[in-house]
Amino acid sequence: MEGWVTYRHNRVKVNSLEDFMNIRGTVRENGRDVFFVRILGRSPAYDSRILQMDHKLLSQMQAGTLFYKRISRLAALSDAEDVAYYTACYERWAAAGMRGIQTKVTAQLAVQGREALEIQLGAACRKTMEQYLKGKTAVTESIRKNFAVKLLFWYDRVCRGMRQWSRDSCLKIVAQNVKKEQEFLFYYFLTLTGCDVLLLQSEGDLADHDKYKGLSAEVRAGDFSTAELPVAACMETAQQPEGSAGTNGQNKVIVKIPQRSRKKHTPPTQNRQQAVQVQAEQGARQVQGAGRLRREKSFEELAALASSIVLILVHDQNGEVLGTGSGIMVGKGGYILTNDHVVRGGDTYSVRIENDDQVYRTDELIKYNPMLDLALLRIDRLLEPIPVYRGEKKLVRGQAVAAIGSPLGLFNSVSDGIISGFRKIDGVDMIQFTAPISQGSSGGAVLNMYGEVIGISTAGFDRGQNINLAVGYESIQMFIQGF
Repeated sequence: MEGWVTYRHNRVKVNSLEDFMNIRGTVRENGRDVFFVRILGRSPAYDSRILQMDHKLLSQMQAGTLFYKRISRLAALSDAEDVAYYTACYERWAAAGMRGIQTKVTAQLAVQGREALEIQLGAACRKTMEQYLKGKTAVTESIRKNFAVKLLFWYDRVCRGMRQWSRDSCLKIVAQNVKKEQEFLFYYFLTLTGCDVLLLQSEGDLADHDKYKGLSAEVRAGDFSTAELPVAACMETAQQPEGSAGTNGQNKVIVKIPQRSRKKHTPPTQNRQQAVQVQAEQGARQVQGAGRLRREKSFEELAALASSIVLILVHDQNGEVLGTGSGIMVGKGGYILTNDHVVRGGDTYSVRIENDDQVYRTDELIKYNPMLDLALLRIDRLLEPIPVYRGEKKLVRGQAVAAIGSPLGLFNSVSDGIISGFRKIDGVDMIQFTAPISQGSSGGAVLNMYGEVIGISTAGFDRGQNINLAVGYESIQMFIQGF
């Protein structure tokens, strides 16, 4: 394809952070060397070496000799305008024979650089999609579109602030603890646009990496550890709103996704005696649990449970809203269950409750599990949780369900449907259901006719076709145990 640069991967071995920091790809004819490396585990001096790398590469970026970002988590594609914009980018690309792709980043470049990068993005998207679809059965246009839309959205978020591009540009991206297939393939996609990519896999390697073993080089640094990686003090705010100005009127380009809060969770402050009473009530319910009366509810009664489903707004360090989602009250002590992809990248969170004018601001992210796509927030308020199904009877296809969430910010919308199947996605058992959901429904409740949570809405495909997925009650029970 005319204008397409061929990128050759890992022709020189990279053995350390320092090697990655110092190496520059060689340009030969119409090709260039790039590096895609995973460093597994961490050594005793790892943290200080990462900070030294940050400092040196950020200094070189400020001097204009390269472009550098370190990313802890990729942003969630949750805003309806973003979905519409990148869907349109994909559709124009497909209609043009999969040649060049225009995005917000390419629009900021000079004409010559813009045209070359758009061609490169088109070729990179096509090649990455081939890797993603390899070995998959029943591939639909919707699967292709959804994956490409994510690639383009993430590309604009990670490469925002890049002011020039050519095949000679030095672009370095460092990401940490990538676990999901699509995210790993996004970083491979970046290498096909000329970026050197380093994955700091200090907690563990990609679960399904064997499928992509040949795409990146592997370096062992030490044992795996759950301790958080350090962030350089000179790295600034997370996911700034587009157009935010830095010094001298220049857009800030140094980005940090905030580290997650590890605050010790305490009972709500309203009344300590009240908290003790809550624990006593919960204990009493556990004793009575096996013999509790259960009866099927009408949809009107199920809809009334919407008061226990919340709307969550995710804020960056400047207080700007990054996205919205839903959550389920699961513990009277202020505990709210939602999706990991809803809260990822957030610095603080605002929670709205039906029939309550107060907005509850919190930075207490108690726990999260990216593989299960579950997270637990806490607010300073006593709650009325919805019970989680205990598995008295096996769920079956055709079983009636109701979904409650806040699609597109429409607070606590209720829809009905049935269980249409059971799937295993990335190793996680999922419930497929037909009750309509949209962007913003993630984190909402899927209820059986007894008003019990059998799943948490996680994903939807083919908008309008009612192909939706929820993480099941077994995973939820395991995740919230003790809360």
